[in-house]
Amino acid sequence: MKNNLWFLTEERPKKEVLATIFQKFAKDYGFACFIDSLRILPILENGKFTFTYEVTGFRCNKVDKVFIKTVSGNSSFTDFLIFYQEKEPIQSDTPIYAIEETKTDDKESRNTGVYQRCSKFVFIKNYYPNVKMIMLYNLQVEQKEKPTETYIFGTRLLLTLGVEILGKKLDDILFVPFENIDEIIDFKANMRKAPVGNVPILLTKSKTKIEISGRLYKSGGLSHDPNIGALSIICAVLRKLGWTKKIEITQHGLEQQHVGKTNKFIQIANKLDISLQNLTIPKAELNENYWKYDIEGEKLGTIFIHLVVENFTQGESIFENHAGSEKGYFITKEGDTIPLAKYKDREKYKEGDKDQIIHIPDLILIDFGRSEVINIEGKKYKFRSQGIAELANYDFIEKNYIKKYYPKFKILRTVVLYGSTERQIIEIEVGFLLNENGKLILGIKAPKLFQEAIKNLLDFWN
Repeated sequence: MKNNLWFLTEERPKKEVLATIFQKFAKDYGFACFIDSLRILPILENGKFTFTYEVTGFRCNKVDKVFIKTVSGNSSFTDFLIFYQEKEPIQSDTPIYAIEETKTDDKESRNTGVYQRCSKFVFIKNYYPNVKMIMLYNLQVEQKEKPTETYIFGTRLLLTLGVEILGKKLDDILFVPFENIDEIIDFKANMRKAPVGNVPILLTKSKTKIEISGRLYKSGGLSHDPNIGALSIICAVLRKLGWTKKIEITQHGLEQQHVGKTNKFIQIANKLDISLQNLTIPKAELNENYWKYDIEGEKLGTIFIHLVVENFTQGESIFENHAGSEKGYFITKEGDTIPLAKYKDREKYKEGDKDQIIHIPDLILIDFGRSEVINIEGKKYKFRSQGIAELANYDFIEKNYIKKYYPKFKILRTVVLYGSTERQIIEIEVGFLLNENGKLILGIKAPKLFQEAIKNLLDFWN
């Protein structure tokens, strides 16, 4: 038997990302391949979804089929684990790639563009120490011409750790791995200083230890994601370059009660033997499994309807924010991508007015043929009444984005559910239910786009 390619992901798989990974795979393995129009098809058996998707349009004589399954990471999970084997992966199998995908360039955010994702590559080494690690940039905004110092520093750390960068043009002179520890310390010391009041990340080396200053306290606990990423990868690279003595984080802002066994940074600190100044780090036990197949998440429903609409109708998504996945951009009629605002008035929100938070749907689909835009709230079946209530919150997004960029389109609001063994829906606000047995159930007043998508999917398998 030929091997299959298995993509395990928490994200909604995107065709352009799959194409990049196929090209990378073929190049690494020296296989000839052809990539035509890719389609992501839910596999049905007896009219029920099997919770596996098949990708068509990739042809390689060394690959039988390509499958995608939705998984859930137990902590800091990379966006894709890729397996090249015949059977469906289990925990003890070894992936060929661990891939983190981002659409964020340092043009938008210096920190999320690089640091926030670094801890994932440090963390995965606990489970798959030799897996090939890739940072894949799926840029939807123009790449920044002159990279920031933060981005250069973070990317050089990734390269030193052995992470390959895909999807982005890197200057070969600027972007090289660090050769020694002093080079890292000097580079960081010469970067632009942090604003007054912020704790800068700086490294101080003595004969017995390296101290790294960096704030980890945020929102009442150990949750400063960009700094968790930055400090994790700095420490991992120091160890990789041969530092065996003490590494201590200073000016972290934490107290002993903030340091719990389940925090990903504490787990990394255990692995890399990092200490926190004036605190005791508890012995953290890693979860036995890095991932599990997702059989309960609300996004099983929204990702399903998203993929069926895009592969079996002329409809498209113009915004996605599937639970636990990366938030997308809003796409205008002209094809421009714009980030949605988080707050109506940021200053008022900072002063404590929580009503300034903008409520956004989990998915916005567009039906060009019927001139309809569909706002979708995703929920587990047991929380359906909460999902129905949340439909009332979309006035701001509709007025300021949808009506502005799609003025002649009718706007619908609906709920998409996952879960239960129910075989029918009675609430008219619910457009679609994917139940835990894989049964596809349309609501009484399901949008015409949903009806068309499910009919075409069933016809395809019949």
